[in-house]
Amino acid sequence: MKGLVLSGGKGTRLYPITYTRAKQLVPVANKPVLFRVIESIRDADIEEIGIVVGNTAAEIQEVVGDGSRWGVRITYIPQEAPLGLAHAVKISQDFLGDNNFVMFLGDNVIQGGISKLIRDFETNAYNAQVVLKKVSEPQHYGVAELDEHERIRRLVEKPRQPQSDLALVGIYMFDPNIFQAVQAIKPSWRGELEITDAIQWLVENGFDVHPYVHKGWWIDTGKPIDMLEANNRVLLEIVPNVAGYIDRDSDVDARVTIEAGAEVINSVVRGPTIIGSNSRLINAYVGPFTSIYHDCLLENVEIEHSIVMEQCTLKNIPNRIEDSLIGRNVEISHSAIKPRAYKLTIGDNSQLGLL
Repeated sequence: MKGLVLSGGKGTRLYPITYTRAKQLVPVANKPVLFRVIESIRDADIEEIGIVVGNTAAEIQEVVGDGSRWGVRITYIPQEAPLGLAHAVKISQDFLGDNNFVMFLGDNVIQGGISKLIRDFETNAYNAQVVLKKVSEPQHYGVAELDEHERIRRLVEKPRQPQSDLALVGIYMFDPNIFQAVQAIKPSWRGELEITDAIQWLVENGFDVHPYVHKGWWIDTGKPIDMLEANNRVLLEIVPNVAGYIDRDSDVDARVTIEAGAEVINSVVRGPTIIGSNSRLINAYVGPFTSIYHDCLLENVEIEHSIVMEQCTLKNIPNRIEDSLIGRNVEISHSAIKPRAYKLTIGDNSQLGLL
């Protein structure tokens, strides 16, 4: 069995963060989302992974490499434009060959991994298996309608009036019959080859498409609020570890991870929280559900429920920062006039003087 990861797309809902970074490389709990996807596939004993890439291909290839750090082999498959998930399957046929495969959207985070899903698919005679999750706003997703026997009756892409609350979460297992489907369908009104149409073709042509309703949490990290929620969920599952330095004047609770080379000086840190390698906290308060990536400096700052990416400097800020997603190489410092509160989504390479 092989893996197929979709890592194209512009990530417009995460602007300005994704103006200069592939959305799949935005870190959750100090690890890029794409890395988590690769690890999930590897942990299901799949060693060959194709990554479909678009206009951020160079950055993804530079960061991910050949896959050897995870013990897998990675092949990059260029997609000239975001022409749909089924189009990504279509252009990957040479890589996939006659193998069964799992397709995983590279910006999704799911609880529990996919090992059980892969075992279920391999031990049954399914032609396809789709992972579903009950959601509160199904109109934003592909939606599955099931019949009275819990079999898929119909799939609809982003329906205006959903007839079901079961969303497709972006994880699919297919046998080679999917290639018949992607060849048979036509582009949708969006000009894309929709994977929902391809799966619907399988259903209508008598193939066995199994719905798997996921009971744990799942997050599509498409918007800043989704990134923060994914960060919360993953931080709760991390086993805390202290590999860095904490001085005697600091108060760090048992739910905090301090990575190697990090320093905590005269600061308070409340978990679940992670402080990245070579980052420094000086006279700082870092509250729950916060991830500070590597090589950051936080001095005379209070922050919680936020993600701070690498090589940021936050200094002498009088009000607490909350609910914020802060990009790479950002500098935030205090200016003359003090506001009451801050709520920030700041793009990479920014400099911000707060009034």
